[in-house]
Amino acid sequence: MELILKQDVQNLGFKDDTVTVKAGYGRNYLIPQGFATLATPTAKKVLAENLKQRAFKEQKVVNDAKSIAEALKALEIKITAKAGGEKLFGSVTNADIAEALEKNGQSIDRKYITSGIVKRTGKYSASIRLHREVIVDLPYEIVAEQTA
Repeated sequence: MELILKQDVQNLGFKDDTVTVKAGYGRNYLIPQGFATLATPTAKKVLAENLKQRAFKEQKVVNDAKSIAEALKALEIKITAKAGGEKLFGSVTNADIAEALEKNGQSIDRKYITSGIVKRTGKYSASIRLHREVIVDLPYEIVAEQTA
């Protein structure tokens, strides 16, 4: 079953992509949830025209995302967490990374950050998707909180 995505779907594609999925997944999940529409010849023509008109605006968005990416690469992120030795009490998630970026002046939604759950101190890397064409690897460090 061929569908046109109306919005980004994790592990499937981005908005306005034409994807092929199994009939049950498309009919029972994607279409009822409003994530996709059927890719009829008419819908494909309309999509092509919309993408052509949107190409210029898209270039500006990509350039903005690239400038944010450069700003992110210049940052050094250190997240302090309570720890016993190397092991953390709790964990560091995407929300903690988003909060650390917010403190450094970069507002990025946590759903665009992919790092996994970290339970030890050390240096790690998170992947941040600013645009479908702009993905940044952000190195960060988790340090133990100093107790007095």
